[in-house]
Amino acid sequence: MPMKRCAFLTLDETGDFVIDDEHAIKPLEALGWQVSTLSWRQRAIPWSDFDIAIIRSTWDYWNDVPLFLDTLERINRATRLANRLDLVYWNLEKTYMRDLQQNGIGIVPTLFADSLQDDFLPHYQRELAVHEIVVKPVVGANGEDAYRVRADDTPGRLAAIAARFGKRACMLQPFMPNILGEGEYSLFFFGGNYSHAILKKPAESEFRSQEEHGGAILAVDPSEKLLQRARQAIDTISPAPLYARIDFIRDAQDDFLVMELEMIEPSMYLRMHPQAPARFAAVIDAWARSG
Repeated sequence: MPMKRCAFLTLDETGDFVIDDEHAIKPLEALGWQVSTLSWRQRAIPWSDFDIAIIRSTWDYWNDVPLFLDTLERINRATRLANRLDLVYWNLEKTYMRDLQQNGIGIVPTLFADSLQDDFLPHYQRELAVHEIVVKPVVGANGEDAYRVRADDTPGRLAAIAARFGKRACMLQPFMPNILGEGEYSLFFFGGNYSHAILKKPAESEFRSQEEHGGAILAVDPSEKLLQRARQAIDTISPAPLYARIDFIRDAQDDFLVMELEMIEPSMYLRMHPQAPARFAAVIDAWARSG
């Protein structure tokens, strides 16, 4: 039987990013797959050479979204793409949080703005009824251009933040104190089924929990309430995505609110659970055979 070919899409320069997609390669090889890790920008190898293409660590796409989407369109015409292209379009802008909320999913309160002015802070403090807010781009990841903004920030800092979003859409949320005391939970689902979970804790003097910003990563077993909230969120997506990561923060009422539901290029933290790489490989293999 000929070897089946799978492409993992990544970025050109990995830099300081922590990427663990390679943990899935041996389990896929055991299932008869040859895996190539390729930049999503590459043109040397036709995408039609692959039976499937999986979006993985494409953590620079937000610098050229039109090219990224055009490339995914080309890949989708040449072979099977995961996650599905319609999910990519839906998940690309974090305005999907509105859809989650409309479907009854508890989210961190979120406002959206097409741009910011220098005097943006008082308005959003009133709207969110908080003193501290977090500003993030509507399209982006890895904590890039995410800012914690306080009432005592200098006018110069507020102006600099506003300048970053002078012509760029952003989202504004209350700063959630538990991100510092407890951390942020991430739960991973493969083919709609729960696989594993981690807790991400920011480094001292930092509120972003990503490893690239010094965050500590711990494997955890989620509580029944947290797992229930995650399943409720994933069940709003039909058919189930091949892979998804759902991030939660505990609120003041001891419940869990969605901070993000990522279905384009989430880090899977496969190294954090001994069965996770094989689970991911098995889901990829089953998905490929189903089509």
